[in-house]
Amino acid sequence: MKKRIEERHLVGPKGRIFTKIVGDEKNMAPLLVLHGGPGAPHDYLEPLMELADDRQVIFYDQLGCGKSDRPKDFHDWDLDFFVEELAFVRKELALDELHILGQSYGAMLGIAYALEKGERGIRSFVFSGPCLSSKRFIDDQRKHIENLPEDIRKAILSSEEKGTYDSPAYQDAMMAFYRKHVCRMEEWPECLNRAMEKMGEDVYHTMWGPSEFTLTGNLKDVDLTDRLKEIDAPVLLTCGSFDEATPDTTAFYLERFKNARMVIFEDASHEHHLEEEDSYLEIVKTFLRDMD
Repeated sequence: MKKRIEERHLVGPKGRIFTKIVGDEKNMAPLLVLHGGPGAPHDYLEPLMELADDRQVIFYDQLGCGKSDRPKDFHDWDLDFFVEELAFVRKELALDELHILGQSYGAMLGIAYALEKGERGIRSFVFSGPCLSSKRFIDDQRKHIENLPEDIRKAILSSEEKGTYDSPAYQDAMMAFYRKHVCRMEEWPECLNRAMEKMGEDVYHTMWGPSEFTLTGNLKDVDLTDRLKEIDAPVLLTCGSFDEATPDTTAFYLERFKNARMVIFEDASHEHHLEEEDSYLEIVKTFLRDMD
């Protein structure tokens, strides 16, 4: 059955924020989806629309990427800004009771929001390929680089040292890395390619840096691990065995939550919601039903 989709912009203090609401209102609490990046629009998370059989699924593009406004005179992109944006979106959409799903950096945003604004009305969290410590995330990527073929490893390290991020050799090496640790599918889904094309480069460079492995942005010192014990809502953590968010690091987070469980998808990576779509959706659907 075709699902109802409502797309509209919310007019925020810094620009228009694109939202997509999938499905009709139901008895089960809606799911609000936080994309990663920073600056990677919601498109690559579109398979989550299937969860609208149970509940409304709500996506939005954070300001600076996708179909949201990209103000040229505003460069104060930081975690606090996007926490306030999330609070605005939740208020405008009257999401009194909800579940929150954050992918990659979206997990960091979700935790920061809960710590700053409180957990009232949040029934559960799902964090997929979570980045909750910038340093641990970067350290894991450095370990991944060491396990790449020598020519790819040298191309990455040489370009990082010289700052030649636009060189063909670096771009080829990065794609080899992505195909092992970001998405291992032979042909990338259209929704992932679309998200890459609509990436908010200003946001990414300001908050993260010039590349996946060089962290110079304002997230460089963010580490929420010591405060995970303050989260009361149940948490589902997922990762792939080849994930940028490694199983070891995800397990490290797991032990710091009060009430969390973890699922590892074998032979999958950061986009395991695409690589193992059916299994992922079934696990998330069951978890959300249990938390309603």
